[in-house]
Amino acid sequence: MVFDKEIDTRGLNCPLPILKAKKALTDMQSGQLLKVVSTDGGSLRDFQAFSKQTGNELVEQQTLGNEFVHLLRRR
Repeated sequence: MVFDKEIDTRGLNCPLPILKAKKALTDMQSGQLLKVVSTDGGSLRDFQAFSKQTGNELVEQQTLGNEFVHLLRRR
């Protein structure tokens, strides 16, 4: 999938992946896609909650080995 911005949060634990995603989303236009790569297993649950709280759409989540990929659409 094509995305507009990617952030690497490998090695960071909650809440840092969410905080970095929140900051990245503020610099993006409505409808743009943000890809977040994380190694924090709790990020799957965290990004689901973040999406519900902020109104940004959680388009996709994938587990690739020990990495978790989250794709968010800016509201």
